Amino acid sequence: MKEVTFRSPTFFDDMGSRKERRVHLIMIATKPDIIKQVPMYKELQKRGHLVLLGHTGQHYSDNLSGGMLKEFGVEPDFNLNVRGSMYEVVSQIIGRLGWILGELKERGKTVIPYVHGDTTTAMAASNAGFCHGFASVHVEAGIRTLTPRYASDFSLQTSAAWDMAGWRQYLMDRKNWERGSLEPYPEQFNTRCSEAGTGIHLAPVELDREFLLSEGFPEDRIGVVGNSVADATMEAVSRAGDSEIFSRYPRLAEGNFVRFCIHRRENCASDKRFLAIYGAMKSLIEEGRGVLLISLFQTEAAFLRLGLKAEVEDLAEKHKNFIYSPVWPQYVDVIAAMCKASVCATDSGSMQEEMNILDVPCVTLRFGSDRSEAAMAGGNLIAPPVDATGIKRIVEYAWDNAEMRKATNIYGKDVSKRSIDYVDKVLKKGEVFRDEGARLGI
Repeated sequence: MKEVTFRSPTFFDDMGSRKERRVHLIMIATKPDIIKQVPMYKELQKRGHLVLLGHTGQHYSDNLSGGMLKEFGVEPDFNLNVRGSMYEVVSQIIGRLGWILGELKERGKTVIPYVHGDTTTAMAASNAGFCHGFASVHVEAGIRTLTPRYASDFSLQTSAAWDMAGWRQYLMDRKNWERGSLEPYPEQFNTRCSEAGTGIHLAPVELDREFLLSEGFPEDRIGVVGNSVADATMEAVSRAGDSEIFSRYPRLAEGNFVRFCIHRRENCASDKRFLAIYGAMKSLIEEGRGVLLISLFQTEAAFLRLGLKAEVEDLAEKHKNFIYSPVWPQYVDVIAAMCKASVCATDSGSMQEEMNILDVPCVTLRFGSDRSEAAMAGGNLIAPPVDATGIKRIVEYAWDNAEMRKATNIYGKDVSKRSIDYVDKVLKKGEVFRDEGARLGI
């Protein structure tokens, strides 16, 4: 299959000559994959397992992939080099990875794919593995969106009477949330599909375990281990003094700023949602607040579609308190800057986790969240993207909010070690993919 490239020209022969039967295959594709999967890869290496790093090629630019791989000192063993629309990428991952898995299977190998979270790669790679009778280890398993029951009735947020402290307390109560959302799209589809091809579910928090049990997954294959982003984040914190981000953006060294990140399809494809978020950000800029906007592909597409590109560039030119930047390639720069932030306003999933770990108040620009545990812990507020004034008020409330900074760190530490401990425990008793007799203890 000519589209796939290998680090070694004798890849299959090399694998076939290895005495180990099990091959642990860490799959990456996007920037969050790299951040969360590389700690798992290194832990497996440390323990002497036969481990491969496979890249689908979904994120291939230097600022989204290449720079971070260099920063973490890893090189993929193969790259599927997928390109195209969503359906094309899905089919290419299944076909190309399926071919590699088939070749390894013919050489007597049992492959254990490690897929991450709610990505397209997680959904497609777990499918490719399952077709060969290889069940996956799902890192960040069980993430499901919950929505506050009264998020749809948000008219009061534009009023001075809106009780922000009360809203935070409301979000901290589990009974005030309901299931059923298909957002974010397609991520909620991806994580559910991944689960069906999974043999070991590594759940970040107890809430995710609750979801998995309610969907019928076996209790003895669900480990609550934390989130491996904690390992990557704290490692980056230890290197933050080496970051050069403040020489590039001296304003950030002062702190007292909000980082905006708007990239979800449902926000960027909706004029109403995007304009509500943009309006809140613009108002903060014009009032002199420090604002950092990290602009991604979907953000730029929305600016162009709505005719806002020239306006946002003009804002950056006129207001020295506003930094308008593409994605940074170095993870250490992201973490160094966020350690200085007063608040993060984001529609990202991983940023909600990282802000909890860094004790930075977070405002989630969605109707609900697949990291609702961060809101229940008190450090995250939901700001439904319906009204610019309301979003702005929530950001202002969260700004350096002392109580939000005290939120408990819920994502753990030494997570990669705990995760591989759990995998090793399962492997001592059998395989990740088990037949019905094994499940019943026969």
